[in-house]
Amino acid sequence: MDVTETRLPDVKVFRPRIFEDSRGYFTETYTQSKFDTHVSGLTFVQDNESYSRKIYTVRGLHYQAPPFAQDKLVRVLRGSVFDVAVDVRSGSSTFGQWVGEELSHTNGCQLLVPKGFLHGFMTLEPDTIVAYKVTAHYDGASDGAVHWASETLGIDWPAGPDQAVLSDKDAAAPPFDTFNSPF
Repeated sequence: MDVTETRLPDVKVFRPRIFEDSRGYFTETYTQSKFDTHVSGLTFVQDNESYSRKIYTVRGLHYQAPPFAQDKLVRVLRGSVFDVAVDVRSGSSTFGQWVGEELSHTNGCQLLVPKGFLHGFMTLEPDTIVAYKVTAHYDGASDGAVHWASETLGIDWPAGPDQAVLSDKDAAAPPFDTFNSPF
């Protein structure tokens, strides 16, 4: 498994090895012992999956506040996404900075989004399926969101608000400049 550091501390891109032949391919998408050599102390307790019918569907920017904060390991089973992590750790030298990576079923890349980061993605193809592992169970009272297109963040999304497909929750999320980080 190849691991690439991003410009934000603790956000990493994992690229499992893919073995292809005439039948298709095989890959180990996750092996605890191999993962632990790059990131220690994480125990995943739940796997989640989302399906998005339309291109430019946005899910995020979401977080779970402590004590239900989640580390996430995100990958794409079908299609592709522009996946984003935003540092919201109070006192961090990179607070408010973001990193974005293209994840697809063909490149096999996975993004590790640690606790203390907002997370969201925009689909780049219709019928995209995203899977992710999390280190804490969902808690509705700890669920939060920041508006995906907050000008303060300046995220360079592949499509603008006029093309984005949003849930009511994500459309109504407050802007980043009013966000009070629980981290």
